Amino acid sequence: MKVEVEKHPGLVSKLQIELPPEDVAKEWDAIANSFARVAKIPGYRPGKAPRAVIDKRFRKEIQEELTKKLVSKSYHEAVEREQLRVASLTNIEDVQFGENKSMRFRATVVTAPEFELPDYKQIPVQVPDTKVSDVDVDEALDRLRDQSADFVDVPARGLEMGDFAVLDFDGSVESKPISEIAPQASKNLYGGKKFWLHLAAGNFLPKFCEQLIGQKPGETRLVIVHFPEDFMVKELAGKKADYAVTLRDIKEKVLPAVDDAFAAKLVPGKTLADLRQMIEHDIEHAKEHDAERAKESQIVKFLHEQTQFELPPALLQNETRRALAELVQQNRERGVTDEMLKEKEKELIDGAASLAGHRLKTNFILHRIAEREKIQVVKEDIDFRLKQEAARYDISPEKMRKELQQKDALDDVAEQILLGKTLDFLKANVSVETVQESTLKEEKS
Repeated sequence: MKVEVEKHPGLVSKLQIELPPEDVAKEWDAIANSFARVAKIPGYRPGKAPRAVIDKRFRKEIQEELTKKLVSKSYHEAVEREQLRVASLTNIEDVQFGENKSMRFRATVVTAPEFELPDYKQIPVQVPDTKVSDVDVDEALDRLRDQSADFVDVPARGLEMGDFAVLDFDGSVESKPISEIAPQASKNLYGGKKFWLHLAAGNFLPKFCEQLIGQKPGETRLVIVHFPEDFMVKELAGKKADYAVTLRDIKEKVLPAVDDAFAAKLVPGKTLADLRQMIEHDIEHAKEHDAERAKESQIVKFLHEQTQFELPPALLQNETRRALAELVQQNRERGVTDEMLKEKEKELIDGAASLAGHRLKTNFILHRIAEREKIQVVKEDIDFRLKQEAARYDISPEKMRKELQQKDALDDVAEQILLGKTLDFLKANVSVETVQESTLKEEKS
C-alpha cells in the first residue's frame, strides 16, 4: 500500500492512499465469484456465466462492495503506519479503480495537536472533609421539618413580617395592564389570584412586602413599585407600577416537633434515631460525591494550566456549534423565550465558544494520557454501560445498542467511557489534602 501525506494549515492532513493491484484483485475475485454463484444471465445456466461476463455485467456493484470492504480497512492501516493521531475524519473521496485492478482514494483528516504532557501523577488537590457532624444532621432535619410544616389561619390581626399572605393583585403602569406592556415577562409581574407571598424584607418586588404590613383580610391596598433602571424586563425598567392588592388570608407557618412521631410520618416504622442514621448515610454519600467532583475539576484545571497548544479550528467550530445548541435548549427548558435568547445571542455564542474550547482541550489531554498509560475500552465496558443506560430508560440492552447503532453513536459511548476511565486513573493517583468545606468555597470565590 502506498500512502502520501500532505499537511495543510489548521492541523488538516490529506492522505492519498493507493492499494496494490494484487490485493484489490484478490478481493475483486472473491466478490465476483459470489455474484457468479447467484447471477441469472440470459444464455447461461445459474453459476455458469464466464467471469468476464460477470465482471462486465456487475462492475458497478463489485466496485461498491470493494469500496465498502477495502476503504475503511486500508484507511485505518494507513493512519497506523503513518503514526497519525487522527482527531476527526472529515471525508473520504475520489475513489478510483485502475484498469490493472489498482484502487486509490483520498482521505481528509484533522489531526490532534502536538504537545508535551505535564507530570500528571500526584496532582495536588484539596477535597472537603466527608465526615458527617451532628450539626449536618440537625440542619438536614430542620430542612425536613420546614418541608413538613403546616400553614394555619391567623386570628384577626394585620399582616406582619414572617407571615404568609394569600393575595389577589393586578399591576399596571400609567393605567395600562403590565400584561400588555411586557407580554413576555413572568406572569407573576402581571398579578394573580390566590398568590402566596412570604413577607420578608426584599422578597418579591422592590418594597412590595413592606407596604402590606398591617393589612387585614378583605382589605384592598394600593402598592407602588419603582422598578430599577437595570431591571431585567426592559419594558418596565425605570417605571412606576401600581398594584391593587386584596388580602384574602393570613397564614402562619407551624413547624412540627422533632420526635419519633415526626420520623414515623416521614418514614413509616422508623424512630427518630433511625431517621438520623438514614440522614447521616445520605449526607456522607453526597459529600463523597462532592469530593470526587472537586478532584475532577482541580485535576482538569491543573492539566489546562500546565499544557498549552492550539486547537484545530475545524473541530472548535463544530464543537462550538454543538455547545450553542445545548445552551439554547437548556435556556428554553428554563422558560427563556426565543426573543430573549436573540437579545443574548452574543453572550450565548461567547459562552458556547468557551465551553467548546474547554471540552476539546480536556479531551485531547485525556486522550494523550490514556495513550501513554495504555488505558483502553473493552467490549465488557461498553456492554456494562449499555446495560446501565437501558435500565434508565426501561428498555432492553439489545434495543439500546440497536438505537445507538442507528444513530452512529456507539463510538461516542466508547469515547465517554475512555475519558471516564482516564479521569478515574488520575483521581486514583492524586496527592490529597483534606480541608473544611468552607475553606474550599472561599478559595473558589
